Amino acid sequence: MAEYNKVTPEILEQLKAAAPGHIVYGEDLNPDYGRDEMPIYGEHMPEAVLQATSAEEISAVVKICAANKIPVTTRGAATGLAGGCVPVYGGVVIETIKMNHILSYDLENFSVTIEPGVLLKDLAEDALTKGMMYPPDPGEKLATVGGNVSTNAGGMRAVKYGTTRDYVLAMKVVLPSGEITSFGAKVSKTSSGYSLLNLMIGSEGTLGIIVELTLKLIPAPKNTLSLIVPFPDLETAISTVPKFKMANMDPQALEFMEREIILSSERYAGREVFPKTVDGVEVGAYLLITLDGEDEEEIMGRVEKAAELLLEAGAVDVMVIDNPQKLRDAWATRSAFLEAIMEETKLLDECDVVVPIKEIARFLTFAKKTGEECGLEIKSFGHAGDGNLHIYQCSNDLDKAEFIRRVDTYFEKLYKEATDCGGLVSGEHGIGRGKVKYLTESVGETNMELMRGIKNVFDPNLILNPGKVCYQS
Repeated sequence: MAEYNKVTPEILEQLKAAAPGHIVYGEDLNPDYGRDEMPIYGEHMPEAVLQATSAEEISAVVKICAANKIPVTTRGAATGLAGGCVPVYGGVVIETIKMNHILSYDLENFSVTIEPGVLLKDLAEDALTKGMMYPPDPGEKLATVGGNVSTNAGGMRAVKYGTTRDYVLAMKVVLPSGEITSFGAKVSKTSSGYSLLNLMIGSEGTLGIIVELTLKLIPAPKNTLSLIVPFPDLETAISTVPKFKMANMDPQALEFMEREIILSSERYAGREVFPKTVDGVEVGAYLLITLDGEDEEEIMGRVEKAAELLLEAGAVDVMVIDNPQKLRDAWATRSAFLEAIMEETKLLDECDVVVPIKEIARFLTFAKKTGEECGLEIKSFGHAGDGNLHIYQCSNDLDKAEFIRRVDTYFEKLYKEATDCGGLVSGEHGIGRGKVKYLTESVGETNMELMRGIKNVFDPNLILNPGKVCYQS
């Protein structure tokens, strides 16, 4: 990695002049600026923080940092799980959470333009007031949309509607030089040179700083209906998924979860939603399914067909959630998995590996068995419809050094298995600083060199979010 300079008193004065009243430094720096939601990847404090309110402020600060070779790390709501917003080399953090305005709707072109600090929850709710839906639905609803774009977050509706990438039409970006430019356009297709827009999506703040987004919307479906489907074991639940999709059920969401993680989440939330035994059969795993459409009668027809298929495949029941409060409770239980695990676990790491759908059941069996061999407690859930699996490594007994050693051994085996069966290291959380080593082993040195080459063209001084994605810190 490059050598970086410190924020001297003189440079600090330049920063304060560029963004009056918006530079935080010294004793006013909150310790949270040094980490994201997965502290196992380290805590490193910045020397100064820009609490940005405009693209012009960001541009001015980046120009100062570029001229003085000071590292710059962009931070949204810091809900990431791979150390992506940790300022490993100090320098300046640019926080975008105050750039939280929904700027305009263009309903004739099915689009909305926002600042990057708008929360996913706020955008989703506001779009519904216009009769529109913003389909990406990552589990952390208090994440910023800019952060979602930076990691190409997927979420629970990706099985039907695709990932965040599929809904980004255009963006305004501050480059590592401080120059402001735009990528993309408010059109539905393009064959106009290299897709710089798509290079930015998923680049985790290493190529530029997103300061404005234009996103695609769709008409909100008029009806939705969810099902809780308990199974005796995880293998039976997962093996049902390809059959469900092949039957043209077209689910909006198709989630799987193990019994233990449901118990953790219900303890955390203080309510019971999911059945633990059905007709004397102990439940070991669940599918949580949502169907949507324009016509209630048509959806009910699909529900009847789905119920027949699921029961034949080994489900012990198919529960239609027809009560609004039960529906909210069921999905709130699903959304609280991470918080529940954190509440009960002293040491924690996570991978969000993605594998072909037909490999899910076998891969999860491998993950569980390998975790036991490595002396780790494994908890898993994920997006059964698209093969994106969230596998948590937990311990309340090990010291940190031994835990990290065991997790590294576990990841070496897990990611090799994922690569061998046609999978990839991350489905939606990104590489950050925590998964660079495993990405290299998965995609090979040739592809890593191509990524570094792209990074060097955008950012020759390597000042943007250094030590992430394709450079090891």
